[in-house]
Amino acid sequence: MHAAIVVFPGSNRERDMKVALTQAMGRPPSMVWHRDTELPKVDLIVIPGGFSYGDYLRCGAMARFSPIMAAVRRFAAAGGPVLGTCNGFQVLTETGLVPGALLRNAGLKFVCRNVGLRVETSQSLFTSGYSSGDVLSVPVAHHDGNYFVDDDTRKRLEDRDQIAFRYCDTQGRATSGANPNGSQDNIAGVFNDAKNVLGLMPHPEDAVEPIHGSLDGKPLFDGMVRALS
Repeated sequence: MHAAIVVFPGSNRERDMKVALTQAMGRPPSMVWHRDTELPKVDLIVIPGGFSYGDYLRCGAMARFSPIMAAVRRFAAAGGPVLGTCNGFQVLTETGLVPGALLRNAGLKFVCRNVGLRVETSQSLFTSGYSSGDVLSVPVAHHDGNYFVDDDTRKRLEDRDQIAFRYCDTQGRATSGANPNGSQDNIAGVFNDAKNVLGLMPHPEDAVEPIHGSLDGKPLFDGMVRALS
């Protein structure tokens, strides 16, 4: 299996993502610059966290127009798996590859800490390393992670099993106190209709080694590699 990481000016988690993918795949991913127009032959595209274009305008709004994104859209339309974390999630919503929008955190402050995540479904190549209902501890680091969709879209996401993760407490309860940013229905990650694209606000790449204080992100990467190998 081979993967590629798309790097924008302002990306800052591409190296963390590279380490996590290298551990899981046994080989380093390709690093693709945002000005490139073609993707290498890969099985997975990852858009990492950071502050693409300094997060000017809206987070991810300028990255949407980077030359490489046309190739990413073609890859996804052909069924290729795409994972976007944090700012990558924002890029995916701006590009229309996943539904919804990421707004300013409800508290209007940058949030950087470990949060509880509940796995809502194991029925995807991204979440196949978990069981539905698993409770994880994964870090977040964002100012604009408040996920919003209209009521009709939210119901469709629920009905089609497109909600991947929800913020929760240590008992797995999706409470308001466990919601770090005000996201609608505690939603932390969603799929597109075909479930080959996942947008996720927390950082599983920073929960793959004992020194991180959590290994709960590791099954995401190991599961993806098994599904795609």
